[in-house]
Amino acid sequence: MKRIDLHTHSNASDGSCSPTEVMEAAAAAGLAAVALTDHDTMNGVAEAMAAAEKLNIECIPGIELSAVYGDREVHIVGLFLDFRDSLLAERLADFQRIRERRNLQMIEKMQSAGVDITMEKVRALEGDAVITRANLARYLVHIGYAASIKEVFDKYLSPGLPFYVPKTGVTPEDAVRAIRDGGGIAILAHPLLYGFTPSQLDICIERLKRCGLQGIETYYSTYSPADERNMKRLADRHHLLYSGGSDFHGAVKPHIQIGKGMGKLVIPYDVLEKLRSCL
Repeated sequence: MKRIDLHTHSNASDGSCSPTEVMEAAAAAGLAAVALTDHDTMNGVAEAMAAAEKLNIECIPGIELSAVYGDREVHIVGLFLDFRDSLLAERLADFQRIRERRNLQMIEKMQSAGVDITMEKVRALEGDAVITRANLARYLVHIGYAASIKEVFDKYLSPGLPFYVPKTGVTPEDAVRAIRDGGGIAILAHPLLYGFTPSQLDICIERLKRCGLQGIETYYSTYSPADERNMKRLADRHHLLYSGGSDFHGAVKPHIQIGKGMGKLVIPYDVLEKLRSCL
């Protein structure tokens, strides 16, 4: 059976692998297709597609957009996007400016606590990547402020903790519309990670369907078999397509393998074929 992975990250955002290395890992894992879905950027897609062609695997141009839904942050994955589209590039630049303001606010909180950090110092470590909380966490580990990225999130950079700043400005509707206007398919990422009750999740999905949501991630690294069955029932009830992936980040999440998650993830190729059929 041909297998795929439709949710991966490179060092164009907060992964540790270059786009080429992501494709090499996908080929080594025996995958037939993989989507590169970096946070708020498609800067790694051209490199990934060139590498995939040489490796004889299929690369799906994608993205993962962060948005605010009430008091929660939710993520929308976009697949089959035209990364050369100028309008999409403008909208992504707007999203990145919002992200950058939030990053600076979190850095100010760290500075007030005595942390030796500036955006310039983070950039010296991370290069041109779109900076996420994971990149900030990696910097804190780099300077010895914490022993691990997990410790940073557990003590400092999660909601309610000292260095956290809530995301503002981008709604899930904004994210879905940007993806649809860019010619892509909009997918609600890892719906079980947001802490919704079943009725809250139903309401969120129906709200996003009205502006173009087409699928949800029914496959994900942290799902149990029961979770996967429940997400498929949820998708069927709302007449949405199945999607999913490992959320591979390389060494940033060393317990997550591309295409395999924590060892049991299997996403069949026909999931991709059904998604492609609605383009």
